[in-house]
Amino acid sequence: MAERSTAAVDVADNSGDEPLTAQADQSTADGVAKNRERDTDSDEAQGSGGTEHPGKASAPELHSGHKLARRYRLEECVTRLDGFSSWRAVDEKLRRAVGVHILPADHARARSVLAAARSSALLGDPRFVQVLDAVEENDLVYVVHEWLPDATELTTLLASGPLEPHDAYQMVSQIASAMAAAHREGLSHLRLNPTAVLRTSTGQWRIRGLAVNAALRGITSDTPQRTDTEAIGALLYTALTQRWPYENDAYGLSGLPKDVGLIAPDQVRAGVHRGLSELAMRALANDGATASRHEAACTTPEELVKAIGDMPRIRPPEPAFTAPPEYQRTTYQQGTYGRPAPHPGATQPVPAPPPPLQSRTGRALKWAVSALLIAALGLGSWQLADALMDQGKSEDTNKTQTTDDDGDKSPTKPASQPITIAGARDFDPFGDRSEKPSDIQKAYDNSPSTYWQTDFYKGANFGNLKPGLGMILDLGKVQQVGKVTVTFVGKTSVELRTASSTAGSEPTSFDAYTKVAGGSGTTVTLTPSQSVKTRYVLVWLTELPLTDDGNYRGRVADIEVAS
Repeated sequence: MAERSTAAVDVADNSGDEPLTAQADQSTADGVAKNRERDTDSDEAQGSGGTEHPGKASAPELHSGHKLARRYRLEECVTRLDGFSSWRAVDEKLRRAVGVHILPADHARARSVLAAARSSALLGDPRFVQVLDAVEENDLVYVVHEWLPDATELTTLLASGPLEPHDAYQMVSQIASAMAAAHREGLSHLRLNPTAVLRTSTGQWRIRGLAVNAALRGITSDTPQRTDTEAIGALLYTALTQRWPYENDAYGLSGLPKDVGLIAPDQVRAGVHRGLSELAMRALANDGATASRHEAACTTPEELVKAIGDMPRIRPPEPAFTAPPEYQRTTYQQGTYGRPAPHPGATQPVPAPPPPLQSRTGRALKWAVSALLIAALGLGSWQLADALMDQGKSEDTNKTQTTDDDGDKSPTKPASQPITIAGARDFDPFGDRSEKPSDIQKAYDNSPSTYWQTDFYKGANFGNLKPGLGMILDLGKVQQVGKVTVTFVGKTSVELRTASSTAGSEPTSFDAYTKVAGGSGTTVTLTPSQSVKTRYVLVWLTELPLTDDGNYRGRVADIEVAS
């Protein structure tokens, strides 16, 4: 039995006027969770902000290997607190890892936990860790939820330092929009802290414990929207400064100095983004305005989302350019293969050039080559004169055929020729910089039955997370681009952007591509209004269609480029 004692700050603000208060608890666990994703409170056991008490109910006496519903096999206990326990388990039916909260059916909070779990499951928002099952069986109540082995807690991310401005911007934008959607459905979190926020391997931010974690501890709030908004402000503050914005230490982070009050992040740490610093203060402010600028405080997640939308977009940092190493000639190319290495300091003799051909064979060879050159020149001159004579005759006999009724003698525009796409890659500069790269070749494999698709979003405009994404086509060399035809699955809005013809390598910045055409539909022909020469072409999706699963995805079935 490993005992862990940790301190935390309760996220619930029951009064609606006072800042968060610090409370400390102790928790014990059968084992230490070594997986990167742990239960929300395996490290930080928070005090109850509600009025309910577990009474005499105690945690069920369960052990590793125990099965629930002949399906969920318990593997490791990660939290044991207030009469309930949380486990990492295995769903033997679907062969996947899951998390399970277990408490006795006669526990004072059992009914509220079941209700919270079922309400959270009905939300079905992929930005939250999903509740998979909520059951009362054999004197037990248990809630089964997703377990994300590839996700990393915010506490772990902050262990090495504060987040970059773009990462912090993405985090607060996604968390705020997710909580705004939850509150529109009448759901609140009330325990939104650094252990409840996860970043997946694809760069998406997800929230676990919606409604359920607060119900497990009987936490309530008279102002749930303000409570969650202040918690989001604390998360942003922590991401920018690597400090907890209250006097008490929590979640492995140091608190602020005593008796100095709430100071702006850019006063705590040098180099903090000014706009994000003011945004954190607006979410954390309790007096109706920030100390630095007289702007209204954000008291709901919806107001916070609007404030984020009014900010200038924070672009990701440009990738660092690494100069290629200097070309090194091999030993074989240097002509020293098989020769002993010279002694240090010894001067290498310069080999003398071979003597010219002075023998009888050499002279005969020179005369033979000269004769062949003279013969070739004579033959070429005769063929050139013959071709010129034939061209003159053709112009005289067909003169009327090359002149139209108006006397226009301009040359005919050359026919359009297909251009081979040498390669392509996904381009997501405003997101996690990766969008299904393994399927990118399906977009130009001349097979409409296969396609490259984006991740799913909750709106046609990428859920307001970014202005668009697309793919960069490499044409192999600078060529004249006359049109690009794109076939989609579902009506999609798209822009054609091109890099400069002088670009020596593929540009990685969105601003390096100039819009030359645009359109919308299932098959869109993008024709530049002016002559375009380029090697790199960006097919940029700006609006996605609705798919059968109720989400929005972009699907590119075929791309053809012509001169």
